[in-house]
Amino acid sequence: MDKVTNDLEIPPRRDWNDFFLDSARFQIPNLKDLNKWNNRVVQNLIYYQTNYFYILFGTFFITGLLHPVKMLVGTVTMIVIIVIFAYVSTEGRAVHNFKKQYPAAGLIFILLGSCFVMYTLGSLLVFLFGILMSLAVIFLHASLRLRHIKNKLVNKIEGSGLRRTPMGVLLEELGMGQEYFG
Repeated sequence: MDKVTNDLEIPPRRDWNDFFLDSARFQIPNLKDLNKWNNRVVQNLIYYQTNYFYILFGTFFITGLLHPVKMLVGTVTMIVIIVIFAYVSTEGRAVHNFKKQYPAAGLIFILLGSCFVMYTLGSLLVFLFGILMSLAVIFLHASLRLRHIKNKLVNKIEGSGLRRTPMGVLLEELGMGQEYFG
């Protein structure tokens, strides 16, 4: 993992004019050709990744400004859920033994956990809305934005392994990088 972080390069933010205004060209993708649409989305994610990270953080920040307490409680709830899930995943046998030895305590923990999630459900939904709205806007832009020659050239350089970017690493981890990066 150290090799990945040492080679990681943050690409420049693309000009707003290129990203969304005058020189930007948008077109509805051909829904019958999913490979071409997928290629467009992946290539735009690579080329405009810094802009997309700004959109992600901006939308998340605006949601937090509109509902600060719910966003904070939702973030804490999500962190607690992830930590408990990670602990149960790694120490599953110990949890299973505890439930066998103390069935009433296990039931109480499950009930308390369920009550906690139900009590914070509204806040959890605000947190998830902040993330999902950002991802929807990013996917919509990446789907509709037509590529240009500079976009194609930069993506070929990324694909040849000369540069490693956060989005390239993320897409490779998701299994989408092999066919686009060689």
